[in-house]
Amino acid sequence: MIPSAGRPSLDVLLAALEPLHERVVVVDDRPAGGEPLEVAHGVRVVRGPARGPAAARNAGWRACAGDWVAFLDDDVEPEPGWPACLAADLAGAAPDVGGVQGRIVVPLPQGRRPTDWERNTLGLETARWATADLAYRRMALEHVGGFDERFPRAYREDADLGLRVTAAGWRIVTGQRTVRHPARPAPPWASVAKQAGNADDALMRRLHGRGWRERAGVPPGRRPRHMAVTAAVAAALVARRPRLAAAVWVAGTAELARARIAPGPRTRHEVATMIWTSALIPFAATGWWLWGQATSRRRARAEGTVPGERARPDAVLFDRDGTLVVDVPYNGDPGRVRPVPGAAAAIARLRRAGVPTAVVSNQSGIARGLVTEEQVRAVNARVEELLGPLGPWAWCPHGPAEGCDCRKPAPGLILRAAARLGVEPARCVVIGDIGADVQAARAAGARAILVPTSLTRADEVAAADEVAPDLCAAVDRVLSMPA
Repeated sequence: MIPSAGRPSLDVLLAALEPLHERVVVVDDRPAGGEPLEVAHGVRVVRGPARGPAAARNAGWRACAGDWVAFLDDDVEPEPGWPACLAADLAGAAPDVGGVQGRIVVPLPQGRRPTDWERNTLGLETARWATADLAYRRMALEHVGGFDERFPRAYREDADLGLRVTAAGWRIVTGQRTVRHPARPAPPWASVAKQAGNADDALMRRLHGRGWRERAGVPPGRRPRHMAVTAAVAAALVARRPRLAAAVWVAGTAELARARIAPGPRTRHEVATMIWTSALIPFAATGWWLWGQATSRRRARAEGTVPGERARPDAVLFDRDGTLVVDVPYNGDPGRVRPVPGAAAAIARLRRAGVPTAVVSNQSGIARGLVTEEQVRAVNARVEELLGPLGPWAWCPHGPAEGCDCRKPAPGLILRAAARLGVEPARCVVIGDIGADVQAARAAGARAILVPTSLTRADEVAAADEVAPDLCAAVDRVLSMPA
């Protein structure tokens, strides 16, 4: 599974994967409206949501079949024999292995020292859980709900997934296959732009606690120094001592530039780039960190996880079949609609409490030619005749193989319903009867409550964060939260 923004290196990668073309999925994650992505014959292309690498990888693995999903970046170059080595790595994985990491080699230039950007790329060789080449067991991905799409940039979404997979009891081991990851050309300001990743560190700390870096094998970095320089400059300016502020800034810039220039090629261009970017990096790193802290606080408040803050959700989103009404596969007949026991009472309690509702439902029968959109609307109308108004309806007409971003377990329906209600997805509770409902809620950042039926698999129940015996009990949980 390869997310791609259309880089030319994709062709080189696909050529190396020629024996696997029938089993390769490329997620075209470019903004919509451009020309279709051209790939080798046999390779399947699905449209990505263009919301960052986490969302693109989720769209890709959910469109894949098989017990394992191997993730590759579109700028890696597999060594000869990589497909056979991948097969051997997966065949040798013990039952408790949830992921098998490939070996990443970053070739450095001969005859000169590497630049700052090349050394940055070199860090991939020792990075833990880098999805530049990492195969995850599908069961492990389903267990944790896939990548967290609240991470809009690269790097931290890898570490977050690895921490959640290992916390769930799976092991991630290193295999024998190898890919090369050349250091691609980057603009001079790339090191400044990269400081945006500091915003994601605040979310990592909220999700995984203070020790997340050590557990994920992430180096400590220089942010404490950057923040110290920024604070000292700001304090001097507040004290109206501009010369002191300038002196601190120059000293901080000199220290950082020296540390970056010393191991490099020391060409005129590299030295100049290191100096002016070192003057900006402390402020960029600190600004992004503060932004991340503020954003993380807003998310925590929206999710009701800040002590003393409002915890009751702003909306409840229901699955339809098996949750609100008895599941009749591909039902297009309103006369066959039967509410599940207690559904009317549960919905009425939410109305009295002033909690808005919506319905999010997969309707792949449309894509399969088993029902029409008109029939789905007629069945939905009958549901509301029996249970009363349920708010906006968001339903997906696509089949499992279409790779859309709305079919659960993708988050699209959750995001759409929340937007129509004017609430944050994180402030929603999703109530459903299968694992796809839980996974869609997780992908959207919402809370999920599983209400199992006789058709719900045991592994789906085991993987759910919250399980209620029936619909009324699920609503009890929602309304028991302080308003």
